[in-house]
Order: sequence, then C-alpha cells, then structure tokens
Amino acid sequence: MDVTIVIPVYNQIAYTQGCLRSLAPDIAEGVTVVVVDNGSTDGTREWLDQQMGSKVIHNTGNRGCAAAWNQGWAAVPAAWTIVLNNDVLLPAGWRNALLGAADRAGLAIVSPAMREGEQNYDFEGYAREFTKRMASVMRRGDAHGVCFAVRREVFARVGGFDEAFRIGQFEDADFFRRARQAGFTLGTTGACFLHHFGSVTQNALRSSPAAKPYEAENRAHFRKKWRLNWARRRWERGLIALRGWIWRTREWRAHRHTLLEKWQEGQLRYY
Repeated sequence: MDVTIVIPVYNQIAYTQGCLRSLAPDIAEGVTVVVVDNGSTDGTREWLDQQMGSKVIHNTGNRGCAAAWNQGWAAVPAAWTIVLNNDVLLPAGWRNALLGAADRAGLAIVSPAMREGEQNYDFEGYAREFTKRMASVMRRGDAHGVCFAVRREVFARVGGFDEAFRIGQFEDADFFRRARQAGFTLGTTGACFLHHFGSVTQNALRSSPAAKPYEAENRAHFRKKWRLNWARRRWERGLIALRGWIWRTREWRAHRHTLLEKWQEGQLRYY
C-alpha cells in the first residue's frame, strides 16, 4: 500500500528513538518515514543523520506542527499519509489494522485507539487483547492529532494544514473541521492501538516562558476563523461532552475498555 508516515520532532531524542524502533518493521517493508526536525538542539539532528531508511528534513528553527506536517506530506505524496507524534509506541501490524479499518468503514481520515501516560504495562500483550475485544468499535466523526491517517484526496480538496497556528495546538482540530465541511468522513477505530506517553514536546515547550503565548494565540485564531462566539463554543462543548459520555459508556459496558484510556493519578481512566 502506498503510505508515507510523517513525524515532526523537536528535541526529546529518547522518544524519537523509541518511536522509530517500533516503526522498524514498517521501514523494512518499504514504507517511507519522513522525520521533520524543527531545529532540535539535544543531539536529535546528528542522530537522525546516522539512521538508515528514513527521510529527514531539517529546519533551522521550530516551525511548528502544521508546517512540519505540510513539509512531510508534500515531500513524499502518497495514497495515505499517516501523521504521527514522536512520543508513541506502535505494536506489530498497526499500520495495516488502521488502514484496513478505514477502508472497511469508508473513512477519509482515521485515528487509532490509544492509552496515554506511563508505559507501566505489557504493551504488546495489552495491544493484542485490546484490539481483539475492540476491533469492531468505531467512533464515527472523531479523530485525534496524536496519530491520524489521511487519504490523498483530502489534501487535494481542502489543502494542507494552516501554518498560522504557531508551534502547536488547534492545527489538527482546524484540519478535521475543514475535512468534515468538505464532506469527508472521520473515525477512530478500536482495530488499531498505540501507546502515547502524552504531549511530551508540548509540555516541555509550555515550561519555557518564551513559548507560552503561542497556545493563546492559536486559540484566538481558531475562534476567529470559525466564528466561535461564547454561545457557540458552549453549545459545541456540551455536544462533544455528551457524545463522549455516550461513546465511553457504551464501550465500557460492552468491552470493559474505551477507545481512549489514560493512566492518571495511579489509575486507568476512560474517555
């Protein structure tokens, strides 16, 4: 299958190394992995230049997620582009499971289920058990920015990611919104599972006083772009909360899992 995997990175070399190790089977099968380095200063640049099997794009500074994603999918156009965070682990067979679910459901954008937080469990074993139980579960209309696969025709119709969203935050929500508006169907599937350590790069950036304004700026740009006044925001938040409650309640009752799980404060929580 014609697939490109795009991974933006900014420092956090240990997570990038773990992610690429878990992608070794995909690289061995000929899948193109494009790593976009946004000006890392922790040895990531030098380490990436020593790796075989991946295409590396180096930026002189942190251009942010939207720009890096655009660089990646434009560098190696494919029938499917999978956008991936670097702080994830992927089990055997994840790619075919993800895209197979999209084909069966007629999706143009698809995300996998995930567990977030500390990796304090048997990942491969948990992934096998999870996907066996949850393979038929789908949240139609919903995707997330940790990992999502996009059909080529989505980019052809709606364009790339809005680079006015600086550094990170809201560029994924904006893209999903434009895709829905153009008539494309999104979904999150239980047939594929990954582990997400949890916004490692964003958390590091938030600790830097120089980078703090970007989140507020992106939020303001998103609201202005989509004309989201207070009343509309409140209505949409309520709708999202209700839909999430219905999904997780149904999933838990039927399967004792939900598509989004998180280890938090010493226990596994379900979303």
